[in-house]
Formats: sequence, C-alpha cells, structure tokens
Amino acid sequence: MTARMSGRAAAGLMLVLVVAVSACTAVPPPPTPPSGGLAPVPPPGHPARPLLPVSYWKAAFDADESAFDAESRPLSLSPDSADHYTLAYSIDAFTSMFEATGEARYADVALDYADNVMATARPSVSFARGYDDAYLGWTTQEPDLRGQEVPLFESYCWRYITRLLRVLRTSPLYAVAGYRDRSDRLTAFAEQNVFDKWFSRGADDFIYRSRTHMAAHWAYIALDLSVVTTDPARRARYDEVVADISDGLPNYPSSLRGQLRPSRADPVAYWWSDVWGQDSGPGQDVSHGNGVIAFVVEARDLDAGWTAEDTARFSRTLTSFVLGRDDRYPEYVDGSGQGNGWIADGFVKLGRYDPAVQELLQGYGVQNTQYYAAMAVNAKILGANGTH
Repeated sequence: MTARMSGRAAAGLMLVLVVAVSACTAVPPPPTPPSGGLAPVPPPGHPARPLLPVSYWKAAFDADESAFDAESRPLSLSPDSADHYTLAYSIDAFTSMFEATGEARYADVALDYADNVMATARPSVSFARGYDDAYLGWTTQEPDLRGQEVPLFESYCWRYITRLLRVLRTSPLYAVAGYRDRSDRLTAFAEQNVFDKWFSRGADDFIYRSRTHMAAHWAYIALDLSVVTTDPARRARYDEVVADISDGLPNYPSSLRGQLRPSRADPVAYWWSDVWGQDSGPGQDVSHGNGVIAFVVEARDLDAGWTAEDTARFSRTLTSFVLGRDDRYPEYVDGSGQGNGWIADGFVKLGRYDPAVQELLQGYGVQNTQYYAAMAVNAKILGANGTH
C-alpha cells in the first residue's frame, strides 16, 4: 500500500515528527532494496521496469491539486511564520510541476503563495519581542515561541521561494514582463528582509546553525540568490556562505562535507551525524536529513561544489538504508529505529541521477503531492538526458 499524505500532514511531521496518513490507494508493494546490491559508485543505471513518464506524475498531482491548494492558500495569507514553514512543501511542489512541465499555471500558484507571504511581513520594531531594526518579518504563535521571529521557520520556507525565483530566472517565462516584475520584487525582498536580516543579526547564530539541516536551509537560500542577484558584491557573499556551510564553517569544527563518513554497513554509502563534529550514534534522522539532501541536489544541479560521486553515495544511502524493508521505515540514515517513511522533501529528488533509483522510488510506500512533483522533475531529467 502507498500511504498518501496531505501537505498539512507532511508539515506536521517536521514540526512535531508525527505523520498523519490521509488516504491509501492500492499500488504494487514497496520493493525490497538490495543490501549492497548496487555496483560501486556511480550506480549502473539499469531499472528493472520502464520508468513512468512525466505525464503519470502530472496526473497524480493534478488529481490532488484542488485539495492541496485549498490547504495551502490560507497558510500563505497567515502572518504566522509557522504556517509559512508548512507552506514550504506547497511552494516546492508547484515549482517542481512548473519545472517538469513548463506550464505557467503551476508557477502562477507558487508566485501567489510567495507574494502573499511577502505581503504579511511587518517591521520588526512593531513586534513586542522583535529586534530593534527596520527589517520586515513575521512572528509565530507556536506556544513555546509566541511573539518571536524564528529564523528556522523563515529559512525553511524561503529556501523554496528562492528556488522558485531561480527556476523562473532560468526559464522563458522570465522574459514576460509580469513574471519578471513579480520575480524581481520577491528577489529584492528575499535579499534584504530574509538573508541580510539574519546575517546582520549574527551569522554565527542564525546562518551557520547548530545542526546540519538547519545550516543547509541557509546554504540553499544563498545558492539560489547567487543565481538571481544582479549585485556582484551580494553574489560574492552568497558564494562565501555556500562554501562555508559546504566545506568549512567559521564557528564549528566541521561542515556538511566534513560530516560525511563511509557507512559502517556499506562503505559505498554516506553516513553523517546532524551534530557538527560528531561521528558516533545512529546519525542524522531521515526526516531532517531531507533538508541536507534537498540542498545537495540543488547544488549538484547548479554545479556548486557537489559531485556526481556525492549524489551516487547519497543514493546508496537511500537504497541501502532509507527506503526500508517490509513496510518498516527507519528513523536514522544508518537504517536503525522506527520512522514514518517521509522522504518527499529531499531523498526522493535523488531519483533524477539514476534510473535504477527512480524505479525503486516509483513503488515507494509513502507518497504525497510534493513527492509526485519531485518525481515528475526526476522523470523529465532522466527522459531528456538519460543518466544525469
């Protein structure tokens, strides 16, 4: 059975680490991934069954689109940054559908969400628990954080708004004045009231975060802003942040690359801890590990320091450990613990690099609209370019 999660349920998973399964439909049972069954890096790229086309994933997405939008649009109109955290999945999903199909209607929805979020921002000085500066932002009503500006919630959402801006900037749609104007306004806002704001308030505290996945969100934002900015000085700063988080943090004795180790159970696969400098324990949890993988995929696709070998090794982690067996999904990237199987925000995107990985993901047991959209992008890349 394939568990199909709503966007709201997926967001709840990341906030409270609980998944609600909204419905089930009969599909072939999840495949049992091989134990060491892939050849040395890179994987060979020979799927057992034909790959499903973009049209298949588009039909699956479109069947849920109205309900998905009905959940998502109110979140975009909320001034609560926790709602924007939840909205991130929707922005990513509609952006992916635009990327996979080229249909402007998907970009329209993602832009509507982003514009709505931007419109709810207020000056920090107007917040009772705000900062004494002129930047615009949001607070949350989450019980333990009520009235505060939360950099995690903002970065979680804005990494996918900046991805939307990057996809638009590199598409023919950007030549259309209306889209260009909206994109440019959002870019200016993101540069000043998201990146500059938190960088100026303290990069060590708010950009170079205490956990791998939290820092990866800011690397993602900086990477995409480096593509869309028109300011060389800003681009240099963005590039510096991406390099720092990828290869050498200024405030911790590690980096994303520095965390990576050969898995003890499969030395071709990557293992890593979410705690900087730590190399013991079960490692990164799968749910938050999605954030690391989402950044690595974006960086690989933009040729920003992450290689085909890196994505092949992460793919080995996915197929050897993360996919699980017998309807049991692990909690950690070493395959241990009991998780919920949610990989729609990151690990699923590895399918674009190898047909054999994509074929395994086609029968995976936990799918939702964001998953369908990512699979559509994977299918487009594989169909257009073979093994990417």
